Amino acid sequence: MNTFMNYICKPLTIIGALNWGLVGAFHFNLVSFLFGMGTFANIIYILVGISALCLIADMTTPTTESKKRHDME
Repeated sequence: MNTFMNYICKPLTIIGALNWGLVGAFHFNLVSFLFGMGTFANIIYILVGISALCLIADMTTPTTESKKRHDME
């Protein structure tokens, strides 16, 4: 799962965050500019959202190392 996170989820989430930064700062939507307002742009938005949810789930799931430390206490 970590490889999936590193190669798919993190870049998509970064792209989404940069796009929102451009929208907020300059009223420029890069995704719409590159792909139009059609179905393909919607698919990109959905993938970015799913990637963010995966990263949130990954951040809130305890790792085996933190479980070991907790068990030692």
